[in-house]
Amino acid sequence: MKIHEHQAKEILARHGVPVPRGEVAYTPDQARQIAERIGCPVVLKAQVHAGGRGKAGGIRLAQTPDEAAEIARQMLGTRLVTHQTGPEGKPVHRLLVEETLPVERELYLGITLDRSIAKNVFMASSAGGVEIEEVAREHPELLLKEALEPGLGLLPFQARKLAYGMGLPQALIRPVTTAMMGLAEAYHAVEASLAEINPLVITTHGQVYALDAKINLDDNALFRHPELAQLRDVEQEEPLEVEASKYRLNYIKLDGNIGCMVNGAGLAMATMDIIKYAGGNPANFLDVGGGADVEQIRNAFRILISDPNVKAVLINIFGGILRCDRLAQGVVEAARDLDIRIPIVVRMEGTNVELGRKILQESGLNFTVAEDMKTAAEMVVRLAQ
Repeated sequence: MKIHEHQAKEILARHGVPVPRGEVAYTPDQARQIAERIGCPVVLKAQVHAGGRGKAGGIRLAQTPDEAAEIARQMLGTRLVTHQTGPEGKPVHRLLVEETLPVERELYLGITLDRSIAKNVFMASSAGGVEIEEVAREHPELLLKEALEPGLGLLPFQARKLAYGMGLPQALIRPVTTAMMGLAEAYHAVEASLAEINPLVITTHGQVYALDAKINLDDNALFRHPELAQLRDVEQEEPLEVEASKYRLNYIKLDGNIGCMVNGAGLAMATMDIIKYAGGNPANFLDVGGGADVEQIRNAFRILISDPNVKAVLINIFGGILRCDRLAQGVVEAARDLDIRIPIVVRMEGTNVELGRKILQESGLNFTVAEDMKTAAEMVVRLAQ
């Protein structure tokens, strides 16, 4: 689950990471009042779940409180389009109004899970202020890493090693390592999947601040952190994905025209691959899971075809825990309730497969039953055209 920059900074501040003074504004008048309290100039930052805000006009400077209000009036209620949002953009409903700082140097700090070694990895770079993927690609020698042992987190000697590795002067080692330790503590405290400070700035006065911050929370851990679950901003998410989450469905909207309903993440990925191989484009990733019941299947199907771009549907099921007859029953009920008029191709194997196929064939609905994945993919691509 993604959260906003101001929320990430509040978490970091609780763990001793210095952050600039700032408050959130939802109206132009609030922006003016905050600017008056903080003192101008101030920077207004659109709070959206996407990077690249500066280049897209989502970060602007105001010299006076009235100018802050005018900029807020121009930004609030718009949709910010960056290279990470796609052409539809993200809605801007809140702004972080923050003090400006005299920046002398920018660093990058980050921590995430490296699945290849099954450990969290702390990353640091002297090339802050730009996307870390760009640094890793063009100047990999500038991206320093320290693997963290489970249960220990970032140790002080590792933080010092990274700080010296970035070529920092002695006077900055302590404040920068303090920020590193705070970032690592915050990451573990909220059970995040990613935490970044980019940039961590060093001011002309030798002070250290997290100028921008990003934290992604692990959805699977939110039951232990109900207070963090309240930070979710569904207005920043795809509406169909929000709807799917209500029914514990794993759904991600894509830009194709072939809807996919599959049980199991691996099979779902393989299904999307074979659709591409057959010349089509999947419209979504939808994993109904191994233990889905008829009601979940009905809701999954409803959400899938709610996408107006979907011109045909491929249902690809391996019946194990989710029996083929249960899947077929759910699909038939959903198709009757929703008055579906687009072609549906079904490929199923496993438990009660013959009974499942019989339910589909005797339903009187527009189902095409395929014997294997390759045939099913070719059929659905042809029907979608």
